[in-house]
Amino acid sequence: MLDFIEDLGHGIYAIDTGFQRPRFDAAYLMVEDGRAAFIDTGTNHAVPRLLAALSALGLAPDAVDWVIPTHVHLDHAGGVGLLMESLPRARALIHPRGLRHMVDPKVLWLGALAVYGEEEMQRSYGKLVPVPAERAEATHDEQIVHLAGRPLRFIDSPGHAKHHHAIWDARSRSWFTGDTFGLSYRVFDVDGRAWVLPTSTPVQFEPDALKVTVARLLEAEPVAMQVTHYGRIGGSVEEVRRLAALLLSQVDEMVALAESLRDAPDRHTHLKTGLLGGYLGRLQAHGYQGGAAHDWLALDAELNAQGLEVWLDKASAQRA
Repeated sequence: MLDFIEDLGHGIYAIDTGFQRPRFDAAYLMVEDGRAAFIDTGTNHAVPRLLAALSALGLAPDAVDWVIPTHVHLDHAGGVGLLMESLPRARALIHPRGLRHMVDPKVLWLGALAVYGEEEMQRSYGKLVPVPAERAEATHDEQIVHLAGRPLRFIDSPGHAKHHHAIWDARSRSWFTGDTFGLSYRVFDVDGRAWVLPTSTPVQFEPDALKVTVARLLEAEPVAMQVTHYGRIGGSVEEVRRLAALLLSQVDEMVALAESLRDAPDRHTHLKTGLLGGYLGRLQAHGYQGGAAHDWLALDAELNAQGLEVWLDKASAQRA
């Protein structure tokens, strides 16, 4: 097995896309009776790894039936169009709010460009390839599709983004959550226990909607969550619930911090510093003693601060 592929059981494989750093961004490959589906793809630069994973598992490109981005942020969906050029039978299943951006990615590119800048866009993502409209379809809440008879259930899962759906796999009793169940880096595991934090990356963070989504995910009594950043977390219903409680308590803390700084001078700097301090304190309480925490979490604090500020400004505009 190639070193960037992890067998998670139940025909599910996590593929390290190589984005940013090792074990930061996962695409998932599900295999059932010789047929396959990708759930999230990473960026264009991940496509050779995804195709290599197929080959390593003895599958031809025409064995792939579905390509399913959880949402259209580029670390999850940037490689969809390019990947599908090599998968002659695959169809893309995309949240209805994101479908047009996969077929015509111009607005998607410009939105990411505003956040990351031209140099980073070229380095990390490359030119976006449109998905042919005739090979793409919108999902809907409670839709079920099948992979060689294996049911995959879709639910609308806003909170991180309005163009987000989550996918339930009854075989593994797990959700593919994209970013709705937060971020969980394996470097922070302590005695086999994961740590998780929310992601409010701009521009559609909605804390109340996120809480509703997490509650809905828990209704299925999952034993694991397959998060894009990074890998399978949980292991039991109780452990998933512990992680959900940790996630939701931090959402409340992030919102309270943002509201306390609504009109503060140099709001962004104070918000970013406060978020990073909160994450580091939580990690210490988790028992993490390593030295990588600040470097691993600085970008998340920056992006979460940006997203919280967008949310604050939208709320202020609605009150006006």
